[in-house]
Amino acid sequence: MKALNHWHHLGSDEVVQMLGTSNKGLSSEEAKKRLESDGLNKLSQKKGDSPLKILLRQFHQPLVYILIVAAIGVAFLGEWVEMWVIMGVVIINAVIGFIQELKALKAIDALSRNMDAQATVFREGKRMQISALDLVKGDLVALHSGDKVPADLRIIQFRELQIDESALTGESVPVKKKSGILEIDTMIGDRTNMAYSSTLITYGTATGVVVATGDSTEIGKINRMIASADILSTPLTKKISEFSRILLWVILILAGLTITAGLLRGFSLEDVLLEGVALAVGAIPEGLPAVVTITLAIGVSRMAKRRAIVRKLPAVETLGSTTVICSDKTGTLTQNEMTVQRIWAGKNHYELTGTGYEPEGDFFSEGTMIEKRLEGDLSEILRCGLLCNDSELVERDGDVKTEGDPTEGALLSSAWKYGLELEREKEKLPRLDTIPFESEYQYMATLHQNSSHNVVYLKGSVEKVSARCDELTDSQKDDIFREVDNYAHDGLRVLAFAKKELSKDVQSIAHNDLEQGLKFLGIQAMIDPPRSEAIDAVYHSRKAGIKVKMITGDHVATATAIARKLILEDKLSREHGITGAEMKKLSPPAFNEAALRKSVFARVSPSQKLELVKSLQNQGHIVAMTGDGVNDAPALRQANIGIAMGVSGTEVAKETADMILTDDNFASIEAAVEEGRGVFNNLTKFITWTLPTNLSEGMVILIASFAGITLPISPLQILWINMTTAIFLGSTLAFENNEPDIMEQPPRDPNKPILSRELIFRILWVSAIIVIGVYASYYLAIERGFSNEYAQTVAVNVIVFAELFYLYSSRSLKHSQFTIGFFSNKILVGGTLIMVALQMIFTYTPVMNRVFNTHPIGEISWIAILAISSILYGLVELEKTIRNTMEKRRAESV
Repeated sequence: MKALNHWHHLGSDEVVQMLGTSNKGLSSEEAKKRLESDGLNKLSQKKGDSPLKILLRQFHQPLVYILIVAAIGVAFLGEWVEMWVIMGVVIINAVIGFIQELKALKAIDALSRNMDAQATVFREGKRMQISALDLVKGDLVALHSGDKVPADLRIIQFRELQIDESALTGESVPVKKKSGILEIDTMIGDRTNMAYSSTLITYGTATGVVVATGDSTEIGKINRMIASADILSTPLTKKISEFSRILLWVILILAGLTITAGLLRGFSLEDVLLEGVALAVGAIPEGLPAVVTITLAIGVSRMAKRRAIVRKLPAVETLGSTTVICSDKTGTLTQNEMTVQRIWAGKNHYELTGTGYEPEGDFFSEGTMIEKRLEGDLSEILRCGLLCNDSELVERDGDVKTEGDPTEGALLSSAWKYGLELEREKEKLPRLDTIPFESEYQYMATLHQNSSHNVVYLKGSVEKVSARCDELTDSQKDDIFREVDNYAHDGLRVLAFAKKELSKDVQSIAHNDLEQGLKFLGIQAMIDPPRSEAIDAVYHSRKAGIKVKMITGDHVATATAIARKLILEDKLSREHGITGAEMKKLSPPAFNEAALRKSVFARVSPSQKLELVKSLQNQGHIVAMTGDGVNDAPALRQANIGIAMGVSGTEVAKETADMILTDDNFASIEAAVEEGRGVFNNLTKFITWTLPTNLSEGMVILIASFAGITLPISPLQILWINMTTAIFLGSTLAFENNEPDIMEQPPRDPNKPILSRELIFRILWVSAIIVIGVYASYYLAIERGFSNEYAQTVAVNVIVFAELFYLYSSRSLKHSQFTIGFFSNKILVGGTLIMVALQMIFTYTPVMNRVFNTHPIGEISWIAILAISSILYGLVELEKTIRNTMEKRRAESV
């Protein structure tokens, strides 16, 4: 049987004939044959790597190699406790990575579960219930309100059918289905004669013929895209990997030079190996993996407080690298609550305040607040919207929500704001009959009993309603349509209202009763307004150099109007928007240009969302993508950071995403970006702080080896310095608050290394000062007649206290302590006190003296230690001041 993807372009009779079925459905025998041929109506699952392979992959990293070398080194020295601590870090990191990778692959499982349901079919003219898994092409399926569509269907018959396709297309309002043949290039969101698998029937009934099952359905295509989307490395993992690889070779080369120098000087192999291991142990930043994990975990905690739940630790930092945010419109950038904002009644214009369905708001005419009166033109159009209505407003969890059509909910709210109470109006004007909305007529009408006469209230499209108001002159109709165009330009959805008085004897109505004689009441114009906090968040994102692009299932005019209110671009116009149909016609170079230049992408397909993300990534961008539906899942997985909606999001979207917003609010994304930048800053601070220690320790060993002199610090003492300072000093940088200008900086260039040239220069000269301080303090103690143990204790304290003073300067790589506050990081202050206490124990207690070969030192030595540390601190602060002054002058000259 020939597979097609344009069933919407064929007549229903032609579809039935092509699929070899009839109005009685397939025979059981034919259905069985097709099931054996095509397979079950379920999504196939791509076989991934085995759990063992995924686990082993976690060890295939340069940083892990360095840690294993460190563990071997301390084991060679007989320090088994330290070895198991380091190996414990390796194993814990591997387990965390293993769990995260398994979670990332659950999305397809969620999709498969999404399709397992029951279906009502006709087989040999008999209506029966079968498992949706057993559906085949050609089956006739009956659909009712509340049903989940079990396969892709071409609709044959329907009555008042509305389908919620938000999971597939992103369109927030249920789609009203129509009959007829559509153009071949009609996008999925506009295929009104089709029903797609996993969408939900919200109203009406229908019969459809199955045209695709399993992997051939639109949801099946999305499944394949999810499986094929790349799982990208985060900027942090890339940079840590590059940094670790370089560090690995540097350590191996230095250790090799140390061993070679020792052998050339005639030392024993055991002694030179010990020196080589000592250098490796000194140069390896053992605390780096632990601090990375701690910093990311703290970022996760901070984001959770700002309503962003992170599912994968590296995603925290990825947000800080983001250069483009592709955001859904409905509910993320907007309220997801239709609100009447303007009314035209009795030739007067009114504006309403308040957003959402809450009954709070005022009415203004020409800038003046009006008195709310329950009679007159304004009250009558509001009463019409209130009574010609099948929806309800209910209070849930402290918020007013609509049960039914969001558009009707907005009409209830506007009447409520004016003081019209639904129950009271129903008592005064009880409903006698209803003509429900039909796509053919494009209006709804209700008949109500009145004391002296009965009245019909009607609402619908401006074209259909105005045509039935024969009191309107051509000039008046021109005025109406001119007003409608003005509303449409601002992205407002428009409904027209009319009434007709009938005799009390009339107890029912039909369409022919409403062909003429209606009185035009006016227009109510509504919109799903932007969130006020989203407007601020977009402003701050743009200020931070992050482009925000809107991707929506809505129409391009409405989307562009919302984008204009959000100020996605300065002077944003229609040319900043593009539709999926227009994108389909673009060549690859033109598509790439549109991906960069356009700000609004409307009525796009799931594959186009995926290609849009890939295009931006290929052009060097770090992309954050938001979404809530199944249609968003491939793009969420492809994006550098996928962000799912916690309130409105499907399970598939949540399982695919790296982060979930608990409030579906764009402002939470901006807050998370700020935290992500803070995470990277704190990691950079730690690396800038720890490397001078490791480098200086390695250089001390290297110099001693080449010069053939006694080591100023022993390998065991190096382990003490590295392990204690990393835990009690370095890790406290993870708790640093975000710097005040963090969201005023442009995004980091993804291609740049972790450390800039300026920071590398700082690391080198700080290391040189520490090395000079170590040798100077060591030989000064020896010349004064003190023992080697005494001199080594002084040298160890020089490194520790130089680190401690340098730590305070490293709290900001740019600003001084006076800018960020000396005591704003209380964890750091606590770590300082603990480290000082440990050094006192290390220096003065007999037990530590025996274990580490240390010796108590005197006041003169402490003065020298603190002097060296203070000079280091002062020089770093002076360098920052000079650099800031130079940057300021450069900026002023530009």
